[in-house]
Amino acid sequence: MSGNMTRRVAVAAVAIPAALGLVYLGGWVLAGLIAVFGIAGAREIYRLAERGGVRPTPIAGYVGAAGLPLVGYAVLPDGLALETRWAVLGGTAWLIALVATTTATRPPTARPLAAAAVTGFGAVYAGGLPAFLLLLRHSALVPSPWAATAIVFLPLVLTWVCDSLAMAGGFAIGGPKLAPVLSPNKTWAGAVSGSLGAVVLAPLYGAIVLAPLGVGISTWLLLVFGGVVSMAGQVGDVAESLLKREVGVKDSGSFFPGHGGVLDRFDSLYWVIPTSALLLTLFGTV
Repeated sequence: MSGNMTRRVAVAAVAIPAALGLVYLGGWVLAGLIAVFGIAGAREIYRLAERGGVRPTPIAGYVGAAGLPLVGYAVLPDGLALETRWAVLGGTAWLIALVATTTATRPPTARPLAAAAVTGFGAVYAGGLPAFLLLLRHSALVPSPWAATAIVFLPLVLTWVCDSLAMAGGFAIGGPKLAPVLSPNKTWAGAVSGSLGAVVLAPLYGAIVLAPLGVGISTWLLLVFGGVVSMAGQVGDVAESLLKREVGVKDSGSFFPGHGGVLDRFDSLYWVIPTSALLLTLFGTV
């Protein structure tokens, strides 16, 4: 086993039980944790932008990154059952304030349009996309907290397995590169290995974990889910590599000592979580 794989397994051994407990608790605890990681992820995006010559408006971005999961939970019935219109109005007010602040503090030569765009992107990407986890955890259609926790872990487990098998398959088989410019270590063999692993594991997870907890998803739908989620995760991984390559850095930050930044650890999940929420909503599961 490679050193990188060993580190990933060690991190997973600690992170998975902690994540299990936090997801089971759900509520404001989970929303607050997503908000913290949202701020940290947005900060890394803004630092990447600064290396590229764009100076965002960080305070406004942090407010948005933290506000999206907190307001998102407040809208849910398990939260405050806040009317959606108030959330929309609050988001609109935040956007207006962001643009007003950016344009008031930067001359045209300081690229205010790019600054406002990057600030909004960082908040939505780092705080908004993972907030869909709350929809999975607090759906009224799910029979129990443990069942909801199992649903949340379905895409998380598939992503971890896909990532691990893609690394192992690429190392063992080699072959043509998947994205040689953006991520030279990734191969087509690795991508296929990861996707096949997710496709095979999804129905097994459904039968062994979800069904006993009262969550019924057909085998065919789980096969589709595994395939789509695996592809979304790998695209998210490459997309994050693109952000780093644009400014010439290896890691987005150092939030996790020895493992890079928040963007580095959650790159796949930024795409996987909202994709999973969309699919499971279409399936009628959440």
